[in-house]
Amino acid sequence: MTATTVHVPALARMAPVGLAELVDRAALQTRVDRKYLVPAEALPLLLEQLAPHARVLDIDGERTFRYRSVYFDTPRLVSYHSAAYRRRRRFKVRTRTYLDSAECWLEVKISGARGSITKHRLPYHPDDRDTVRPGRRFVDEALARESIAPDTDGSFDPVLVTDYQRTTLLLPESASRVTIDTALSWRHDDAALRLSGLAVIETKTASAASPVDRVLWQRGVRPARISKYATGLAALRVDLPDAPWRRTLRRHFRGTTSSVGPVPTTPSHRPEQEASCV
Repeated sequence: MTATTVHVPALARMAPVGLAELVDRAALQTRVDRKYLVPAEALPLLLEQLAPHARVLDIDGERTFRYRSVYFDTPRLVSYHSAAYRRRRRFKVRTRTYLDSAECWLEVKISGARGSITKHRLPYHPDDRDTVRPGRRFVDEALARESIAPDTDGSFDPVLVTDYQRTTLLLPESASRVTIDTALSWRHDDAALRLSGLAVIETKTASAASPVDRVLWQRGVRPARISKYATGLAALRVDLPDAPWRRTLRRHFRGTTSSVGPVPTTPSHRPEQEASCV
């Protein structure tokens, strides 16, 4: 296995599951997510342990797929700040493109009580992935259904682009899903960062912990506060508040940012209090 893809014997031995069956058995549009940051080199042993109990998403013989997400926010970064200040009701607006199939969706994710996540999705043209204009009515209606009325200043603009590779597992006994993301990278304006040696493991369950959660807990791995949008943007924008993700940023992100063009320098004036990241 390399640090950028998940190619291990255990993955090859897992029984396959098709996309239609995966969606039918574990769509979980309303769910509880738990995220973990683990070294990519630890994945083979974890997958060996899961192999007898998991099925892997397989499409035309491929089991790892390239994703690209474009995140949108208001000029005042309402979505980002609602996460940074832990508002009770938070939202994200993004397009997600499956690069291997060119399939694209416009998505609105709502974070609710007790960590629940609700996702609204709209099929989208890949050529429109950098704008919400064709789907603005869908975004507004999704937010209205969730009683969220952000001060949009009239626009949602592209703020952050993330790229990664994903492997998805189905745990039939618990009807839960597990995603394993590697080769993670972020771009904001002319700045970029890459975390090639880390994997983000995310369990998606109706409520109770999945067998993968329990395996990780037994190994002493605890959920981490990480958001591909908010944590990535905080790493690239040192002027933004970062309290919920500060421990994650210090441990995994600092020193990884690189310039891909002229980037204005902004001094950091972060307060020194430490946030809990459990």
